[in-house]
Amino acid sequence: MVGGQVSIAMVDRSALEQIGWCVFYGAGIIGTLVLYGVLQERIMTIPYGDDGMFKYSVFLVFMNRVFAVVFSLCMVGLNNEGLRNSAPLWKYLIVSFSNVYASTCQYEALKYVSFAVQMLCKSFKMLPVMLWGIAISGKRYEWKDWLVAAAVTVGVTEFLMTGPTAAPTDRASSPVGFCWLMAFLALDGLTSTMQEKLFKEHKTTKYNQMLYVNGLSSVVSLATLTTTGQLVPAFGYWLAQPRFLADSLMLSASAVSSQWFIYSQVKEFGALVFAATMNVRQVVSILVSYMKYHHPITVLQVFGLLAVFAALFCKSFLGMQKQTKKGEQQHLVSEKEEAGKEGTTTVDYKAADKA
Repeated sequence: MVGGQVSIAMVDRSALEQIGWCVFYGAGIIGTLVLYGVLQERIMTIPYGDDGMFKYSVFLVFMNRVFAVVFSLCMVGLNNEGLRNSAPLWKYLIVSFSNVYASTCQYEALKYVSFAVQMLCKSFKMLPVMLWGIAISGKRYEWKDWLVAAAVTVGVTEFLMTGPTAAPTDRASSPVGFCWLMAFLALDGLTSTMQEKLFKEHKTTKYNQMLYVNGLSSVVSLATLTTTGQLVPAFGYWLAQPRFLADSLMLSASAVSSQWFIYSQVKEFGALVFAATMNVRQVVSILVSYMKYHHPITVLQVFGLLAVFAALFCKSFLGMQKQTKKGEQQHLVSEKEEAGKEGTTTVDYKAADKA
């Protein structure tokens, strides 16, 4: 299902098989992105041997984009999609710039604030995305959307105000970390909005967009590493520390693997099921981080977490209800005809890079 439309494969399966595949895809998304989060926190907050902390965040972005380009090329071939760019290159380049620097801000933030803070601020991005949507696309939102965004904002604020938020590093500084996160939210909101415009205005296929965005992002990140003098020391660190080399390769592999699970779940079960899966993934990622790295947390922060996740799950539930009502109003269209239509709902397929 894409945007509420059932795929032919899903129609032909029994209810038990559908549940099994949905659970399989969901477990794949959660597993790969939880691993991505654990590795991300390990790389940015714990030193590797005598060489100290890894400092070159853009290098991780570069590695992820190179892996994503290879993945996109494979999927373009398997799905018989064209290699020609479906939208002007300059539009892809705008997305690439915001994508690279949003991801860099995300990594840099982990040097100063905890992983839980980073994850919660990604939930807070709902408000910037809505504001960008109004400014760029002239979108309008229902009062329920604003209510959910407000509840998330209150929950995140409570978490930030009622307990420790700094990262467990020598450079830990919540104000500096929050500045990086604010930059991430602004850039990431722009990325999501521009991606949606590409899908709608130029009818780009998902893998064609992934190929060009990740390809140009690789160029942007490589140029950034070169012009800032980080390319040689970053590769030197990468080659000098076998554990870091393994962790960074696994980081990129888990990011790319998650994209296959995301694509499969969205294609067969729809964007709403994917959104609910990502909510579960956020909960699991934060719990794993607290258990593995022993971060302190207060009772009031727990209540803040509960408020955020209750609002997000409420949003998913309302979305599913809305989709069900739409389906009930379309009795004249058969399931097979619905299965043959191509959906237009856009989904954040680079979620792996926001882990």
